[in-house]
Amino acid sequence: MIDLDKTFTIQLVNFLITVVGLNALLIHPVREKIKERNKLMADQLGAIEDFTSNADEKLKGYEQALDGARQQGLELRKQLRAEGSGEEQQIMAVAGKEVAATMKANQDAIAAQVAGAKQALSADVEKFAQKATAKILGKA
Repeated sequence: MIDLDKTFTIQLVNFLITVVGLNALLIHPVREKIKERNKLMADQLGAIEDFTSNADEKLKGYEQALDGARQQGLELRKQLRAEGSGEEQQIMAVAGKEVAATMKANQDAIAAQVAGAKQALSADVEKFAQKATAKILGKA
């Protein structure tokens, strides 16, 4: 059997002092550091999640603004094309009318010159015919 004498109490007191000393000097400070580290990690993880969610929100906002700007650009482009097409048709119509008027004026001027030349030459036709006849008959 086990004899419980005074060495047992000394060993028990020695063991308890060692446990209390280790707890005070080693275990308690290590546990505190682990708690601080866990708290720091939790805080940093929360900050990272907040930063990530803010970045995602900003990215979504940026993409929405970019899509809106693209849509406005497309609408503006369509509007400007429609306006440009209308202006082009007006300019082409005016240019067509101007070309037609210029062509008519030129045709009238040419017709007048032809008529003037015919009239001038018709008076001289008789003279030219007599000269040509005289040359032909004179050589024969």
